[in-house]
Amino acid sequence: MKLRFATLSILLLSSTLVLASSSWLSKVPKADRARVNPYAGNAEAAAAGKLIFEDNCAKCHGDDAEGRHGRPSLRSERVAHATDGELAWILRNGQAFHGMPSWSSLPEQQRWQIITYLRTLLTDR
Repeated sequence: MKLRFATLSILLLSSTLVLASSSWLSKVPKADRARVNPYAGNAEAAAAGKLIFEDNCAKCHGDDAEGRHGRPSLRSERVAHATDGELAWILRNGQAFHGMPSWSSLPEQQRWQIITYLRTLLTDR
């Protein structure tokens, strides 16, 4: 009986953590969700995004974007299925409770370039 309770508790905790980590998607306004990356598919923008990623994102998400220090992988299904507008929203607003800072201090062009670079990582899986 105690084993079942412990197993059930672990499953509920895991589900709660997954939902909490995905909750930022539900906060993205419809208008932001529909935004389109003006640099999508642009190789020069992706190269610039890689440099910006290395300077700002790699310390938490790793050079390979697989995540480190408890930070999530950016090669995940969740990121792959997020719209560019949703990714732009999280970069601009962050999620401080989960350790994701706002990158609103970066010019919008640079945030789009990071997203362009991330998309190249997702196609390389």
